[in-house]
Amino acid sequence: MDDVIIARWSPYVVGAGIGILSWVAFLLSNRPIGCSTAYVRSSGMIEKVFRGKKATQKAYYQEFTPTVDWEWMLVVGIVIGAFISSVLSGHFQVQWVPSKWAEVMGSAVSIRWVVALVGGIVMGFGARWAGGCTSGHGISGALQLAVSSWLVFLCLFISGIITAHVLFAGWGG
Repeated sequence: MDDVIIARWSPYVVGAGIGILSWVAFLLSNRPIGCSTAYVRSSGMIEKVFRGKKATQKAYYQEFTPTVDWEWMLVVGIVIGAFISSVLSGHFQVQWVPSKWAEVMGSAVSIRWVVALVGGIVMGFGARWAGGCTSGHGISGALQLAVSSWLVFLCLFISGIITAHVLFAGWGG
């Protein structure tokens, strides 16, 4: 396994792989690729642990049943794939605070986790509000030439650039 090191994945190979994955998703499930619904289903499963069947009586969870489905397994696959990719690239490491973040914002783990948590919550609400996440709109919706998806994707791209400039202002790398 030490002989197999892939420093960078070709964007062409990755793009083709995502395209093929999209075809397979439509072929097998007649649904586009998306991840944000898996988090909704997870929150419903957690709520079921504490509230039992009362959780499934909510209108929201009747539309998005709190069960493990193919989207939920896609998220598991993304985590496993990211791990395998980092190992194959030779860059796997456990790191509580990324070095680029530490250079600009400091190395306090608690601050990094709070910012990551708040950012995740905001992204989650945004994904549900927009009717999908970056994979739902940016990949599946864009492939279907949905104007709403192109608009969401454009806004995600612009807001990402603005956020990077705000968080890393003055950072030269």
